[in-house]
Amino acid sequence: MTGTTDLTVRFHLPPGIQANEPRYHQISWSGNAEPLTDMDSNGRVTYTWQNKQANGYTQYTFGASFPKKYVPNVSLLTKPAFFAQVGAFISDFFDTFFSNSTCCFGGCFALIFIGGPILSAAGNRNRKLQYLPPSIKIEGHGIKRGLTAVEAAVLMEQPMDKILTMLLFSSIKKGAATVITKDPLKLQFTDPPPSNLYDYETAFLNAFKDPNAKIQRPQLQTMMVNLVKSVSEKMKGFSGRESTAYYESIIIQAWQQVEAANTPDVKMQKYDEVMDWTMLDKNYENRTRTTFGSGPIFVPMWWGHYDPSYHSASSIPVSTPSMPSSGGGGGRVLPTLPGADFAASIVGGVQSMASGVVGNVGDFTSGVTNKTNPVPVSTSSRSSFGGGGGHSCACACACAGCACACAGGGR
Repeated sequence: MTGTTDLTVRFHLPPGIQANEPRYHQISWSGNAEPLTDMDSNGRVTYTWQNKQANGYTQYTFGASFPKKYVPNVSLLTKPAFFAQVGAFISDFFDTFFSNSTCCFGGCFALIFIGGPILSAAGNRNRKLQYLPPSIKIEGHGIKRGLTAVEAAVLMEQPMDKILTMLLFSSIKKGAATVITKDPLKLQFTDPPPSNLYDYETAFLNAFKDPNAKIQRPQLQTMMVNLVKSVSEKMKGFSGRESTAYYESIIIQAWQQVEAANTPDVKMQKYDEVMDWTMLDKNYENRTRTTFGSGPIFVPMWWGHYDPSYHSASSIPVSTPSMPSSGGGGGRVLPTLPGADFAASIVGGVQSMASGVVGNVGDFTSGVTNKTNPVPVSTSSRSSFGGGGGHSCACACACAGCACACAGGGR
Protein backbone atom coordinates (compact mmCIF):
# COMPACT_ATOMS: atom_id res chain seq x y z
CA MET A 1 0.00 0.00 0.00
CA THR A 2 1.32 3.45 -0.85
CA GLY A 3 0.49 6.71 0.91
CA THR A 4 -1.42 6.85 4.16
CA THR A 5 -4.83 5.76 5.39
CA ASP A 6 -7.21 6.48 8.24
CA LEU A 7 -6.89 3.38 10.42
CA THR A 8 -9.34 2.68 13.23
CA VAL A 9 -9.27 -0.38 15.50
CA ARG A 10 -11.98 -1.03 18.09
CA PHE A 11 -12.06 -3.75 20.76
CA HIS A 12 -15.31 -4.67 22.48
CA LEU A 13 -14.43 -6.68 25.58
CA PRO A 14 -16.68 -9.44 26.94
CA PRO A 15 -19.81 -8.39 28.87
CA GLY A 16 -19.65 -7.99 32.63
CA ILE A 17 -16.14 -6.56 32.84
CA GLN A 18 -16.01 -3.56 35.15
CA ALA A 19 -14.40 -0.32 34.06
CA ASN A 20 -11.42 -0.71 36.41
CA GLU A 21 -10.58 -4.31 35.47
CA PRO A 22 -9.23 -4.51 31.90
CA ARG A 23 -5.89 -3.31 30.58
CA TYR A 24 -4.83 -2.28 27.11
CA HIS A 25 -1.39 -2.85 25.60
CA GLN A 26 0.24 -0.85 22.82
CA ILE A 27 3.12 -2.88 21.53
CA SER A 28 3.59 -1.00 18.28
CA TRP A 29 1.59 2.14 17.56
CA SER A 30 2.18 5.62 16.16
CA GLY A 31 -1.32 7.06 16.41
CA ASN A 32 -3.10 8.57 19.38
CA ALA A 33 -1.10 8.27 22.61
CA GLU A 34 -3.70 5.98 24.17
CA PRO A 35 -6.98 4.46 23.02
CA LEU A 36 -10.32 6.11 23.58
CA THR A 37 -11.96 4.14 26.40
CA ASP A 38 -15.73 3.96 26.54
CA MET A 39 -18.73 1.72 27.23
CA ASP A 40 -20.88 0.57 24.31
CA SER A 41 -24.69 0.35 24.23
CA ASN A 42 -24.49 -3.17 25.68
CA GLY A 43 -22.42 -2.06 28.67
CA ARG A 44 -19.17 -3.52 27.33
CA VAL A 45 -15.83 -1.82 27.78
CA THR A 46 -14.41 -0.68 24.45
CA TYR A 47 -10.97 0.46 23.35
CA THR A 48 -10.65 2.50 20.16
CA TRP A 49 -7.35 3.31 18.49
CA GLN A 50 -7.16 5.73 15.58
CA ASN A 51 -4.34 6.85 13.34
CA LYS A 52 -5.23 9.14 10.45
CA GLN A 53 -1.75 8.82 8.98
CA ALA A 54 -1.20 5.04 9.09
CA ASN A 55 1.08 3.68 6.40
CA GLY A 56 1.33 0.36 4.63
CA TYR A 57 4.74 -0.79 5.77
CA THR A 58 4.47 -0.62 9.58
CA GLN A 59 3.14 -3.26 11.95
CA TYR A 60 0.51 -1.92 14.34
CA THR A 61 0.04 -4.30 17.23
CA PHE A 62 -2.48 -3.97 20.05
CA GLY A 63 -3.46 -6.01 23.07
CA ALA A 64 -6.21 -6.13 25.67
CA SER A 65 -6.29 -8.26 28.82
CA PHE A 66 -8.91 -8.99 31.46
CA PRO A 67 -9.50 -11.41 34.37
CA LYS A 68 -9.97 -15.07 33.57
CA LYS A 69 -13.33 -15.16 35.29
CA TYR A 70 -14.89 -13.51 32.24
CA VAL A 71 -13.85 -16.37 29.96
CA PRO A 72 -16.93 -18.55 29.26
CA ASN A 73 -17.21 -21.31 31.85
CA VAL A 74 -17.17 -24.27 29.49
CA SER A 75 -15.70 -27.67 30.35
CA LEU A 76 -12.80 -28.85 28.21
CA LEU A 77 -14.40 -32.29 28.15
CA THR A 78 -17.46 -31.17 26.21
CA LYS A 79 -15.59 -30.47 22.99
CA PRO A 80 -18.44 -29.64 20.57
CA ALA A 81 -20.14 -27.19 22.92
CA PHE A 82 -16.80 -25.85 24.04
CA PHE A 83 -15.56 -24.97 20.58
CA ALA A 84 -18.95 -23.64 19.54
CA GLN A 85 -19.00 -21.24 22.50
CA VAL A 86 -15.37 -20.29 22.00
CA GLY A 87 -16.11 -19.50 18.36
CA ALA A 88 -19.09 -17.38 19.33
CA PHE A 89 -17.06 -15.65 22.01
CA ILE A 90 -14.24 -14.81 19.58
CA SER A 91 -16.73 -13.64 16.98
CA ASP A 92 -18.41 -11.34 19.48
CA PHE A 93 -15.11 -10.13 20.90
CA PHE A 94 -14.25 -7.83 18.00
CA ASP A 95 -16.52 -5.20 16.58
CA THR A 96 -15.99 -3.51 13.24
CA PHE A 97 -12.35 -3.29 12.25
CA PHE A 98 -12.03 -1.11 9.21
CA SER A 99 -9.13 0.30 7.25
CA ASN A 100 -7.73 0.29 3.76
CA SER A 101 -5.06 -2.22 4.62
CA THR A 102 -5.14 -5.98 4.95
CA CYS A 103 -5.68 -7.01 8.56
CA CYS A 104 -5.43 -10.14 10.70
CA PHE A 105 -6.80 -10.99 14.12
CA GLY A 106 -5.15 -13.01 16.86
CA GLY A 107 -7.27 -14.34 19.69
CA CYS A 108 -4.47 -15.07 22.10
CA PHE A 109 -6.83 -15.50 25.02
CA ALA A 110 -8.00 -18.81 23.60
CA LEU A 111 -4.63 -20.33 24.46
CA ILE A 112 -5.49 -20.19 28.15
CA PHE A 113 -8.12 -22.85 27.92
CA ILE A 114 -7.81 -24.65 24.58
CA GLY A 115 -5.02 -27.02 25.47
CA GLY A 116 -2.43 -24.25 25.60
CA PRO A 117 0.69 -26.32 24.94
CA ILE A 118 -0.85 -28.02 21.90
CA LEU A 119 -2.06 -24.80 20.32
CA SER A 120 1.16 -23.05 21.19
CA ALA A 121 3.23 -25.74 19.48
CA ALA A 122 1.01 -25.65 16.40
CA GLY A 123 1.14 -21.87 16.29
CA ASN A 124 4.91 -21.83 16.62
CA ARG A 125 5.24 -24.39 13.85
CA ASN A 126 3.03 -22.36 11.52
CA ARG A 127 4.83 -19.16 12.46
CA LYS A 128 8.14 -20.66 11.35
CA LEU A 129 6.76 -21.19 7.85
CA GLN A 130 5.51 -17.61 7.48
CA TYR A 131 8.69 -16.17 6.01
CA LEU A 132 7.13 -13.29 4.09
CA PRO A 133 7.63 -9.85 5.65
CA PRO A 134 4.46 -7.86 6.31
CA SER A 135 5.19 -5.48 3.43
CA ILE A 136 4.33 -8.16 0.86
CA LYS A 137 0.97 -8.89 2.45
CA ILE A 138 -0.19 -5.28 2.55
CA GLU A 139 -2.57 -4.25 -0.20
CA GLY A 140 -1.12 -1.89 -2.77
CA HIS A 141 -2.34 -0.83 -6.18
CA GLY A 142 -2.33 -3.10 -9.19
CA ILE A 143 -0.58 -6.30 -10.23
CA LYS A 144 3.16 -6.81 -10.14
CA ARG A 145 3.89 -8.53 -13.44
CA GLY A 146 7.19 -9.92 -14.59
CA LEU A 147 8.11 -12.08 -11.60
CA THR A 148 9.83 -15.34 -12.40
CA ALA A 149 8.19 -18.59 -11.29
CA VAL A 150 10.63 -18.77 -8.37
CA GLU A 151 9.81 -15.21 -7.30
CA ALA A 152 6.10 -15.96 -7.66
CA ALA A 153 6.65 -18.98 -5.40
CA VAL A 154 7.99 -16.63 -2.73
CA LEU A 155 5.04 -14.29 -3.20
CA MET A 156 2.70 -17.26 -2.72
CA GLU A 157 4.76 -18.41 0.30
CA GLN A 158 5.37 -21.85 -1.14
CA PRO A 159 7.31 -24.37 0.99
CA MET A 160 11.02 -23.77 0.78
CA ASP A 161 11.91 -27.33 -0.19
CA LYS A 162 9.72 -26.86 -3.28
CA ILE A 163 11.40 -23.55 -4.12
CA LEU A 164 14.83 -25.14 -3.81
CA THR A 165 13.71 -27.97 -6.09
CA MET A 166 12.53 -25.41 -8.64
CA LEU A 167 15.99 -23.83 -8.49
CA LEU A 168 17.59 -27.21 -9.07
CA PHE A 169 15.48 -27.85 -12.17
CA SER A 170 15.97 -24.35 -13.57
CA SER A 171 19.75 -24.60 -13.12
CA ILE A 172 19.83 -27.97 -14.87
CA LYS A 173 17.60 -26.81 -17.72
CA LYS A 174 19.91 -23.85 -18.32
CA GLY A 175 22.88 -26.22 -18.52
CA ALA A 176 24.56 -24.90 -15.38
CA ALA A 177 24.74 -28.18 -13.45
CA THR A 178 24.43 -31.95 -13.68
CA VAL A 179 23.29 -34.22 -10.88
CA ILE A 180 25.98 -36.75 -10.02
CA THR A 181 24.13 -38.40 -7.15
CA LYS A 182 20.68 -37.69 -5.74
CA ASP A 183 21.19 -38.97 -2.21
CA PRO A 184 23.19 -37.13 -1.09
CA LEU A 185 22.68 -34.47 -3.74
CA LYS A 186 25.96 -33.78 -5.50
CA LEU A 187 26.29 -31.55 -8.53
CA GLN A 188 28.82 -31.11 -11.29
CA PHE A 189 29.06 -27.50 -12.45
CA THR A 190 29.52 -26.04 -15.91
CA ASP A 191 32.60 -23.86 -16.21
CA PRO A 192 32.15 -21.12 -17.16
CA PRO A 193 28.54 -20.97 -16.01
CA PRO A 194 25.79 -19.84 -18.39
CA SER A 195 25.30 -16.09 -18.61
CA ASN A 196 21.52 -16.26 -18.17
CA LEU A 197 21.52 -17.34 -14.52
CA TYR A 198 19.65 -15.22 -12.00
CA ASP A 199 21.52 -14.15 -8.88
CA TYR A 200 19.53 -16.56 -6.74
CA GLU A 201 20.39 -19.44 -9.10
CA THR A 202 24.08 -18.59 -8.87
CA ALA A 203 23.86 -18.45 -5.07
CA PHE A 204 22.00 -21.77 -5.08
CA LEU A 205 24.74 -23.46 -7.10
CA ASN A 206 27.52 -21.90 -5.03
CA ALA A 207 26.02 -23.44 -1.91
CA PHE A 208 26.54 -26.92 -3.36
CA LYS A 209 30.18 -26.39 -4.18
CA ASP A 210 30.95 -27.44 -0.62
CA PRO A 211 29.93 -31.08 -0.09
CA ASN A 212 29.30 -30.56 3.63
CA ALA A 213 25.55 -30.29 4.28
CA LYS A 214 26.23 -28.29 7.46
CA ILE A 215 27.81 -25.61 5.28
CA GLN A 216 25.28 -25.92 2.44
CA ARG A 217 22.22 -25.26 4.61
CA PRO A 218 23.21 -21.87 6.07
CA GLN A 219 24.30 -20.74 2.61
CA LEU A 220 20.95 -21.82 1.18
CA GLN A 221 19.18 -20.00 4.02
CA THR A 222 21.14 -16.84 3.20
CA MET A 223 20.18 -17.23 -0.45
CA MET A 224 16.50 -17.55 0.54
CA VAL A 225 16.70 -14.52 2.82
CA ASN A 226 18.08 -12.44 -0.04
CA LEU A 227 15.44 -13.81 -2.41
CA VAL A 228 12.58 -12.95 -0.04
CA LYS A 229 13.97 -9.45 0.47
CA SER A 230 14.32 -9.00 -3.29
CA VAL A 231 10.71 -10.02 -3.90
CA SER A 232 9.59 -7.77 -1.06
CA GLU A 233 11.36 -4.84 -2.68
CA LYS A 234 9.77 -5.59 -6.07
CA MET A 235 6.32 -5.79 -4.50
CA LYS A 236 6.44 -2.32 -2.96
CA GLY A 237 3.39 -0.37 -4.04
CA PHE A 238 1.68 -3.39 -5.63
CA SER A 239 -1.22 -5.47 -4.40
CA GLY A 240 -0.14 -8.80 -2.97
CA ARG A 241 -3.63 -10.25 -3.33
CA GLU A 242 -4.12 -9.17 -6.94
CA SER A 243 -0.62 -10.26 -7.90
CA THR A 244 -1.10 -13.68 -6.32
CA ALA A 245 -4.37 -14.13 -8.21
CA TYR A 246 -2.58 -13.15 -11.43
CA TYR A 247 0.13 -15.78 -10.99
CA GLU A 248 -2.43 -18.39 -9.99
CA SER A 249 -4.08 -17.78 -13.37
CA ILE A 250 -0.72 -18.42 -15.05
CA ILE A 251 -0.49 -21.75 -13.24
CA ILE A 252 -3.95 -22.71 -14.48
CA GLN A 253 -3.08 -21.73 -18.04
CA ALA A 254 0.19 -23.68 -17.87
CA TRP A 255 -1.57 -26.91 -16.97
CA GLN A 256 -4.24 -26.29 -19.59
CA GLN A 257 -1.57 -26.04 -22.28
CA VAL A 258 -0.02 -29.33 -21.21
CA GLU A 259 -3.28 -31.23 -20.84
CA ALA A 260 -4.67 -29.91 -24.13
CA ALA A 261 -1.77 -31.35 -26.14
CA ASN A 262 -2.96 -34.03 -28.55
CA THR A 263 0.27 -36.01 -28.91
CA PRO A 264 2.92 -37.15 -26.40
CA ASP A 265 5.68 -35.12 -28.05
CA VAL A 266 3.67 -31.89 -27.98
CA LYS A 267 2.63 -32.60 -24.40
CA MET A 268 6.24 -32.90 -23.28
CA GLN A 269 7.24 -29.86 -25.28
CA LYS A 270 4.57 -27.78 -23.53
CA TYR A 271 5.47 -29.23 -20.16
CA ASP A 272 9.12 -28.42 -20.70
CA GLU A 273 8.16 -24.81 -21.43
CA VAL A 274 5.95 -24.31 -18.36
CA MET A 275 7.29 -26.87 -15.90
CA ASP A 276 8.36 -24.25 -13.33
CA TRP A 277 4.83 -22.81 -13.25
CA THR A 278 3.12 -26.19 -12.95
CA MET A 279 5.22 -26.89 -9.86
CA LEU A 280 3.47 -23.98 -8.11
CA ASP A 281 0.17 -25.85 -8.27
CA LYS A 282 -0.74 -27.04 -4.77
CA ASN A 283 -1.94 -30.28 -6.36
CA TYR A 284 0.99 -30.64 -8.73
CA GLU A 285 1.99 -34.06 -7.39
CA ASN A 286 -1.30 -35.75 -8.24
CA ARG A 287 -1.69 -33.73 -11.42
CA THR A 288 1.77 -34.75 -12.64
CA ARG A 289 1.02 -38.41 -12.00
CA THR A 290 -2.34 -38.15 -13.74
CA THR A 291 -0.89 -36.34 -16.74
CA PHE A 292 2.14 -38.54 -17.33
CA GLY A 293 1.41 -41.70 -15.37
CA SER A 294 0.07 -43.82 -18.24
CA GLY A 295 1.97 -44.78 -21.36
CA PRO A 296 5.44 -43.73 -22.44
CA ILE A 297 6.61 -40.12 -22.59
CA PHE A 298 9.35 -38.45 -24.57
CA VAL A 299 12.24 -37.47 -22.35
CA PRO A 300 13.16 -33.75 -22.38
CA MET A 301 16.63 -32.94 -23.66
CA TRP A 302 17.93 -32.01 -20.20
CA TRP A 303 16.66 -35.13 -18.45
CA GLY A 304 20.02 -36.88 -18.44
CA HIS A 305 21.49 -34.04 -16.41
CA TYR A 306 18.86 -34.51 -13.70
CA ASP A 307 18.62 -38.29 -13.42
CA PRO A 308 22.02 -40.00 -13.10
CA SER A 309 20.48 -43.19 -14.53
CA TYR A 310 19.94 -41.44 -17.85
CA HIS A 311 23.11 -39.47 -18.46
CA SER A 312 22.99 -40.49 -22.09
CA ALA A 313 20.16 -41.44 -24.39
CA SER A 314 21.78 -44.77 -25.11
CA SER A 315 21.46 -45.76 -21.46
CA ILE A 316 17.65 -45.58 -21.57
CA PRO A 317 16.39 -49.12 -22.14
CA VAL A 318 13.47 -48.10 -24.34
CA SER A 319 12.77 -47.13 -27.93
CA THR A 320 13.98 -43.87 -29.47
CA PRO A 321 11.51 -42.90 -32.21
CA SER A 322 12.34 -40.23 -34.72
CA MET A 323 10.77 -36.85 -34.02
CA PRO A 324 10.18 -34.22 -36.69
CA SER A 325 12.16 -31.03 -36.21
CA SER A 326 10.44 -27.71 -35.77
CA GLY A 327 11.75 -26.56 -39.16
CA GLY A 328 10.25 -29.50 -40.97
CA GLY A 329 13.55 -30.75 -42.35
CA GLY A 330 15.38 -33.77 -41.01
CA GLY A 331 14.57 -35.15 -37.60
CA ARG A 332 15.77 -35.51 -34.08
CA VAL A 333 15.79 -38.56 -31.88
CA LEU A 334 14.37 -38.37 -28.40
CA PRO A 335 14.37 -41.30 -25.98
CA THR A 336 11.25 -42.39 -24.16
CA LEU A 337 10.58 -43.90 -20.77
CA PRO A 338 7.46 -44.93 -18.84
CA GLY A 339 5.41 -41.90 -17.85
CA ALA A 340 4.96 -43.26 -14.32
CA ASP A 341 8.74 -43.29 -13.81
CA PHE A 342 9.05 -39.75 -15.13
CA ALA A 343 6.24 -38.48 -12.90
CA ALA A 344 7.65 -40.26 -9.84
CA SER A 345 11.07 -38.72 -10.40
CA ILE A 346 9.66 -35.21 -10.84
CA VAL A 347 7.42 -35.49 -7.79
CA GLY A 348 10.14 -37.12 -5.73
CA GLY A 349 12.45 -34.17 -6.32
CA VAL A 350 10.87 -32.16 -3.51
CA GLN A 351 11.02 -35.05 -1.06
CA SER A 352 14.66 -35.65 -1.94
CA MET A 353 15.47 -31.98 -1.44
CA ALA A 354 13.77 -31.98 1.95
CA SER A 355 15.34 -35.17 3.26
CA GLY A 356 18.82 -34.83 1.82
CA VAL A 357 19.52 -31.10 1.75
CA VAL A 358 17.06 -29.06 3.83
CA GLY A 359 16.54 -31.55 6.63
CA ASN A 360 13.66 -30.41 8.82
CA VAL A 361 11.75 -27.97 6.60
CA GLY A 362 10.30 -26.11 9.59
CA ASP A 363 13.71 -25.54 11.16
CA PHE A 364 15.24 -24.54 7.82
CA THR A 365 12.43 -22.06 7.14
CA SER A 366 12.62 -20.74 10.69
CA GLY A 367 16.20 -19.67 10.03
CA VAL A 368 14.89 -17.56 7.15
CA THR A 369 11.79 -16.30 8.98
CA ASN A 370 13.88 -15.02 11.87
CA LYS A 371 15.51 -12.57 9.46
CA THR A 372 12.69 -11.76 7.04
CA ASN A 373 9.64 -11.79 9.32
CA PRO A 374 10.81 -11.80 12.96
CA VAL A 375 8.30 -11.83 15.79
CA PRO A 376 7.71 -8.27 17.01
CA VAL A 377 9.06 -7.68 20.50
CA SER A 378 6.86 -5.92 23.02
CA THR A 379 8.47 -2.62 23.95
CA SER A 380 5.78 -1.04 26.12
CA SER A 381 2.59 -1.76 28.00
CA ARG A 382 0.07 0.71 29.33
CA SER A 383 -2.92 0.40 31.56
CA SER A 384 -6.24 2.17 31.39
CA PHE A 385 -8.75 3.39 33.99
CA GLY A 386 -5.86 3.93 36.40
CA GLY A 387 -6.21 0.45 37.94
CA GLY A 388 -3.58 -1.82 39.36
CA GLY A 389 -1.55 -4.59 37.75
CA GLY A 390 -2.10 -8.29 37.41
CA HIS A 391 -2.56 -8.41 33.63
CA SER A 392 -0.08 -8.94 30.85
CA CYS A 393 -0.19 -9.68 27.15
CA ALA A 394 2.33 -9.92 24.34
CA CYS A 395 0.82 -10.09 20.87
CA ALA A 396 2.68 -10.88 17.68
CA CYS A 397 0.92 -10.07 14.40
CA ALA A 398 2.25 -10.39 10.90
CA CYS A 399 0.58 -7.61 8.95
CA ALA A 400 -0.23 -3.94 9.22
CA GLY A 401 -3.27 -3.11 11.26
CA CYS A 402 -3.16 -6.26 13.34
CA ALA A 403 -5.44 -6.65 16.33
CA CYS A 404 -4.60 -9.06 19.12
CA ALA A 405 -6.73 -9.76 22.18
CA CYS A 406 -5.39 -11.65 25.15
CA ALA A 407 -6.78 -12.82 28.44
CA GLY A 408 -4.28 -11.85 31.06
CA GLY A 409 -3.81 -13.36 34.47
CA GLY A 410 -6.92 -13.15 36.62
CA ARG A 411 -7.25 -11.47 39.96
